[in-house]
Amino acid sequence: MSESYWAQTADARPYPALDEDINADVAVAGGGMAGVCAAWELARLGRSVVVLEAERVAGGVTGHTTGKLSVQHGLVYARLREALGPAAARMYAESQADAVEHVVATAAELGVRCGIERRPAWVYAAEPGAAAGQDAAVAAEAAAAREAGVPAELFDTADLPFPTGAALRVGDQVQFHPRRYLLALADDLARHGGRVFENTRVTGLHEGRPVRVTTSAGHTVTAADVVLATHYPVLDGSTAFTRLIPRRELVVASPVDAGRAPDGMYMTPFGGVRSVSGAPLDGGRRLLIVAGERSRTGDPGVTARFGRLAAWARERFGVRAFSHHWATQDNWTTDGVPYVGRFRPSSRHVYVATGFGGWGLSGGAMAGRLLADLVWDGEAEWSALYDPRRARPAGGSGVAGASGIAGGAGAAGAAGAAEATGATGDIGTAGAGRASEVTGAADRGAPAAPRAFADDPLPAAHGPQGMAAIEPGGGAVVRLHGLPCAIHRDDVGALHAVSAVCPHLGCLVAFNDAELSWDCPCHGSRFGTDGRLLNGPATAPLEQRDPGPG
Repeated sequence: MSESYWAQTADARPYPALDEDINADVAVAGGGMAGVCAAWELARLGRSVVVLEAERVAGGVTGHTTGKLSVQHGLVYARLREALGPAAARMYAESQADAVEHVVATAAELGVRCGIERRPAWVYAAEPGAAAGQDAAVAAEAAAAREAGVPAELFDTADLPFPTGAALRVGDQVQFHPRRYLLALADDLARHGGRVFENTRVTGLHEGRPVRVTTSAGHTVTAADVVLATHYPVLDGSTAFTRLIPRRELVVASPVDAGRAPDGMYMTPFGGVRSVSGAPLDGGRRLLIVAGERSRTGDPGVTARFGRLAAWARERFGVRAFSHHWATQDNWTTDGVPYVGRFRPSSRHVYVATGFGGWGLSGGAMAGRLLADLVWDGEAEWSALYDPRRARPAGGSGVAGASGIAGGAGAAGAAGAAEATGATGDIGTAGAGRASEVTGAADRGAPAAPRAFADDPLPAAHGPQGMAAIEPGGGAVVRLHGLPCAIHRDDVGALHAVSAVCPHLGCLVAFNDAELSWDCPCHGSRFGTDGRLLNGPATAPLEQRDPGPG
């Protein structure tokens, strides 16, 4: 298993697990970018704050991003202008630009050594010449971005060592070490009276005055206000699962001579999405970071996708070996705008932040500012755009939602619609494949396509016959004693069996052949081959099953 570069190069102090009932002004569930930023902002306003993290602070989403902090989010401004109008595009630009500069200023104020580098952010057409539609989409994005107040420049090609089509450039954006930044923020929070608890999983929410959240260990936190910043809302009274699309992308990284490293952050949303960024290393070298191969959580063939991404990096940058690789995950909303604000229409003191669509570093910093203002005085700049209670159709096609933002000129174009539901950005969630398999293009085993629910028909192989077909290192869902079971055979041939039914809402999990995990294709929960819960929204592990003799 390969750690992310950010996880490997940042030391984290341990925080205790919650072992008693406590009270606070605000309880924040989630120790990632959005949660810690919100807690830090609220503590600065004088509120007593508790952070409850299921595992380790900055160890999940934030610890597995690509380190981009930018106002340039692919083709977002053309899509927002068309779908929701120029005012919405301007509001998005202002809020994201504020987030970028706030992180830079906070790092300077606290003396955080998180490797902040000012670099241009590019979005480019993948195919030069022949793909006029891509060039036109990039040109339209440049025009919409400028109208929204973003200083976008349009070029015939990107500043890359391979041919591209038209390219948009936004200067003075940021690459940084996100985990070092967030760990420093958590430390500062703790020094100023905030309480941080790790290995404390929130499993229950009781709205009222006050609000109570309960943990898997049976303890209760009573607070005037609660912020849910758990990546995917684990306490889903908002039915967000019907309006969120979980997607994973893969990342490979390689040390290169500084002279060969691109001088910025680059992404293309066309064809196979690709993102390129970097980080400084010692000895006049840089870490080249390449992300892509977006897929729905639970899709098969992860090892093969790692191979395709590695081959792309080799061909275009002359990379010979990879020092790191990991997988990332984020949630996309149906209209491409994050949900940040009150949890549901009836909520007065419960707030949520989710659906950052691959741009969770700037989005999380923005959410921290917005949520702190909402909790402090009930109103916040930009809240109309991000309100989770809005009622916009998928694609956000020009209909005013609960936020009251006027609609625009119709549905977004094809490129913008694709961007709204899955472009590569600074996405992240913990997970890493085997280092020896990053360069291989063949799948280990042949996992079945993800199924939907527990009563769906399974492949023809059942019981002992189905298990016998599983090769070492592979896994499959088979019906055993009448129940759908997730069976993994380890490298020495031993079988490990757990229930194939996700405890969140009953979908069937699918085998991830690179990360050796069971992934839910419906809402993005992930589990170890031993059933251990890796990522929510599930709050419980997969039940154990007896595979019998292997």
